[in-house]
Amino acid sequence: MSDDRYNESFERYSRNDRGDRGDRGDRGDRGMDPQMEGRDGERGGKGKVFFKKKVCRFCMQKLKTDYKDADTLRRFITERGKILPRRITGTCAKHQRALALSIKRARTIALLPFVAD
Repeated sequence: MSDDRYNESFERYSRNDRGDRGDRGDRGDRGMDPQMEGRDGERGGKGKVFFKKKVCRFCMQKLKTDYKDADTLRRFITERGKILPRRITGTCAKHQRALALSIKRARTIALLPFVAD
């Protein structure tokens, strides 16, 4: 293949025009709306949002995870029967692993549901 043909085919595929796909401008503006901008470029104009740090209930109250205690375990599953993640419940990694194991054991002996009815 000669160099001229190679350059032509390379130019054809490396053009900046997108053809029928359009450019990124047709996907909507992903930047911040100037009207929503508040002090110092913060969103919503309400200042910084502070949230309460979640603490592990098992660490604070010195609780043990027990698969036979279905009432305690129900607080850590959704209505559909899914195990809630750490970022929602605030449990530490150590107790989340033990909690998941206890929930799975309680499901096996039918104290907790696998799925909602």
